[in-house]
Amino acid sequence: MLKLQEYKSIVFDCDGVILNSNKIKTRAFRIASFPFGYEASTSLEDYHLRNGGISRYAKFDYFLTTIVPINSKKNKELYLKNMLKIYSEETEKGLLDSEITFGLHSLRNKTRNSSWSIVSGGDQDQLHSVFAKKEIIHLFNGGIFGSPDTKNEILNRELARGNIKLPALFLGDTELDHKVSVSHGLDFIFVSAWTEFRSYEQYCIDNSIRMISKVYELID
Repeated sequence: MLKLQEYKSIVFDCDGVILNSNKIKTRAFRIASFPFGYEASTSLEDYHLRNGGISRYAKFDYFLTTIVPINSKKNKELYLKNMLKIYSEETEKGLLDSEITFGLHSLRNKTRNSSWSIVSGGDQDQLHSVFAKKEIIHLFNGGIFGSPDTKNEILNRELARGNIKLPALFLGDTELDHKVSVSHGLDFIFVSAWTEFRSYEQYCIDNSIRMISKVYELID
């Protein structure tokens, strides 16, 4: 593996890597879907936990298509709009209050010649707002990217533009993060402290993935 300083680009997931915010979003999915009943809400929560890294848009669409099928296109759009509104309201304050991973500025100083980017399943506009208010937006000179574009779409586009350059490293906390990064030629490290991926240890062993608890472990 290359030394950290030799990466031209370093790409971070947000939730569970930069911010301790996974539980905030799990709770928001539960609250937004609770009007449909406990069983439906629990099913969405389970789907969310099994599909970390996928956008809220895709998860709520799955909920309204598969878990509680809404046949009317108009009604589905109304339900989706309302659930997204509730979810956004529930997550906004939680994200602003969430813990930032320790040592982020020290790591930035160590990799000052690398471009830093966020590639997240979170809403892109919300990410920009939260990162600006938490005064860490300037660290990510390569850009902050999120949904409604998927992580696959973002990496395709930013690699094609030359904004993300290889060799590059992706720091994530989900199976999706691993699969999408290696499929685009990025090295990958699993960040475990705040992950909600229940079987991550066995997954990392099976796939020979390096694990760290938090990103500050890369500083030494």
